Amino acid sequence: MTELATRAQAFGLIADGVAAGLTAPWRLYLARGCRYLSLSVGDRDEWNAWRTHLGCPELSVRVYDAGGEIRRASVAEVMLEGCRISVELVEEVSTEDLERLLVADPLVEPEER
Repeated sequence: MTELATRAQAFGLIADGVAAGLTAPWRLYLARGCRYLSLSVGDRDEWNAWRTHLGCPELSVRVYDAGGEIRRASVAEVMLEGCRISVELVEEVSTEDLERLLVADPLVEPEER
């Protein structure tokens, strides 16, 4: 497997997604050595589009208190050509949204038992 050897190759991955019709991430972080690329997106539709485009199989959710506000951070990751790529969405949630915090993807209905 080859590695993303240059910054141009890493940014090319993002440019390919935008050219395919995805919304550009609002924040992009590329670590030195091109071994970690992080995208931050603005809403769940963008998050789902980017993780689908990149084929991110690993999903994690973290809920935390940020100075009195509850936040939910959804992260999807994939290893691609020697580079770990993550797509992150941070949402503010209220205590009325606690049911949403218990599922990995709040847009997918839980199965009936």
